[in-house]
Amino acid sequence: MPETGNDIREKYLERAIRELNTLGRELQSCRGCAESGVMPVLGSGHPQADIALVKYSPTASEIEEGVAFYGRVGSALSSSFARLNIDPMAVYGTVFQKCPDPEGFGPDPDCLGRVAFELEIVQPRILVVMGDRALESVNDLDYPLSRTVEPSPGEIQAFTPACDALFTPDIDDSLDEEGAKREFWRAFRVLGTWYDDLPPY
Repeated sequence: MPETGNDIREKYLERAIRELNTLGRELQSCRGCAESGVMPVLGSGHPQADIALVKYSPTASEIEEGVAFYGRVGSALSSSFARLNIDPMAVYGTVFQKCPDPEGFGPDPDCLGRVAFELEIVQPRILVVMGDRALESVNDLDYPLSRTVEPSPGEIQAFTPACDALFTPDIDDSLDEEGAKREFWRAFRVLGTWYDDLPPY
């Protein structure tokens, strides 16, 4: 009996889960993380999400839990998704600096490059780039067919032929000060219009 569309999608999902689990095991055996005395910060969300969020460095709560977008930032984003009618199951989030350095955030080139592998697994339809350092790292990725993402907050740009990009301010800098919150929201809310216009197939 020939495979149906649902069977094929299920196999792609199983493969994505398997590949992300393999990446997680590789990160947990990372020498840099072992030397720093903290566990690596792993991506979180749906393995085949339409929306991928990426920021540069994890916060203290993300480092403590070992999960990207955990804590206040996750709560803020959940409220934003609810307001924009975006299904949280359509989202995956990660950070570039997966091996936190207790004396700062010294980037490990191996960990920075793993974001490209994550994106190849998840294959999002849009990449939300949060902050200048994340933008610089995205533009430094050796990602197939990618274009330079410009620092234009709230503007939908082409990242690859199959994936758009949206640049926003760093959400971690936008949690406490009212003006920064408004600046982040002005850029981020464009994602709601993009999501509404997404074809259902």
